[in-house]
Amino acid sequence: MRLQTLETFIVGTPPPGFGGRYFIFVRLTTACGISGVGEIYSASFAPEVVCRMAEDMFQRYLEGAPPDRIEHFWRQAHGSGFTHRPDSTVQGVVSGLEMACWDIVGKALDRPVHALLGGMVNERLRTYTYLYPSPGQEAADFYNDADASAEAALGWAEAGFTAVKFDPAGQYTVYDGRMPDLEAIERSVRFCRRIREAVGDRADMLFGTHGQFTAAGALRLARQLEPFDPLWFEEPCPPDMPEEMAKIAAGTSIPVATGERLCSKFEFARVLECGAAAILQPDLGRAGGILEGKKIAAMAETKYVQVAPHLYCGPVVAAANIQLAACIPNFLILESIGRMDGFHADLLKTPLQWEDGYIIPPSAPGLGVELDDDVVAAHPWQGDRLHLEMGDAPHDPKRHGLFGGG
Repeated sequence: MRLQTLETFIVGTPPPGFGGRYFIFVRLTTACGISGVGEIYSASFAPEVVCRMAEDMFQRYLEGAPPDRIEHFWRQAHGSGFTHRPDSTVQGVVSGLEMACWDIVGKALDRPVHALLGGMVNERLRTYTYLYPSPGQEAADFYNDADASAEAALGWAEAGFTAVKFDPAGQYTVYDGRMPDLEAIERSVRFCRRIREAVGDRADMLFGTHGQFTAAGALRLARQLEPFDPLWFEEPCPPDMPEEMAKIAAGTSIPVATGERLCSKFEFARVLECGAAAILQPDLGRAGGILEGKKIAAMAETKYVQVAPHLYCGPVVAAANIQLAACIPNFLILESIGRMDGFHADLLKTPLQWEDGYIIPPSAPGLGVELDDDVVAAHPWQGDRLHLEMGDAPHDPKRHGLFGGG
């Protein structure tokens, strides 16, 4: 069984773009006709450039190779061009190609991927959703309205979710970290109070940030949030210095979660060694793929750190996250985008199975999903912006006004 061809697809997401402005899918096919799908979560370059990177990597390391030499492929890509260090773009491309290889191997053996990685230990996977605006709601209004978010949180709790995530702390920029302004602190407290009043003890609150603050600033905010007992304080400072994040973890009773912008076991190892987080959030479309995710989870297990796979992209990464979550003992919770319905479901021939707040891992071979090529073809990407973008100037809340999302 040898890999023969690669196809790439850039899918533009319909408004309001839940999961980002576009998804990058790949499909590998062997000479004997078995195909596997993957998804690349790389946002530093235009998606057309990322697809060209995937083509280059396929030609160098995968074309004509057996799809089950996954460790060898990962090492080749990691050291490509005399690098041998974590690189989010390289690992994003590796991730998409690697999960497509796993999909092929699972199909060839007629087994789901989790069965090839130690077997299922979690038959149901607890999920959470971000609080998103409803159709017709202006994003800037919703994301800054505590009452609207409380109403949405109650609706999701009634639908079966036992956790919801929200981020009222304001704009994130290329100049962060910073000290939180008083308005952001007050707004964050108001959100926690209103949502806790709405859901009571029916759902955990996951307080999201995107690395906006310095360690001192994050601790200042955390002290105001502790009375509401959030399940986590997500990425409270930029991810490049886990030593600083460790100061936050040591100074607050709220568990710190981080990992969506990290790649490879090496970056996650620094987080663990510093004691910077109680919860790791690898995104399998960027972290280095499924096998790398399994290694990250194993390292975390030795520190009694739990894993909550991150998702802000498409349904193929979601499927990979599910395969990993099903077979690790330190799984905590899985990020979902709503019930994984809407456009995420439309892109699949068989939607992911969501039941009363839980995802049910599929028993189908490989990743358990197949792209609907007609839907993919009907939604070409036609923009020129990146998947997600940060503010490009130092944050000035008075000048910039309310934050309406990235």
